[in-house]
Amino acid sequence: MKKAKANRRDTLRREYRRSDFPGGLIRGKYSARVATGTNVVRLGPEIAAAFPTSEAVNEALGGVLRAARVARLTKRSSRRDRAKAPTARAR
Repeated sequence: MKKAKANRRDTLRREYRRSDFPGGLIRGKYSARVATGTNVVRLGPEIAAAFPTSEAVNEALGGVLRAARVARLTKRSSRRDRAKAPTARAR
């Protein structure tokens, strides 16, 4: 037995009418809601060319975060050391 051919059209079905939508048809009505629920980031073309896969991007950003954490820890510890040690001017 042969399968029936699927009738594909890019139009509304016959039973839908514009009058069925009293508020009208609004393009992008839910786009803000979708944007808040996702974490997709669009990369610039030069960045996308430098990082061929999402794993490469994640690895690079992870390295930046680790370096930033180390820098913050170093800054904090050096401030404490300065507070405890007398400065050259105080001597």
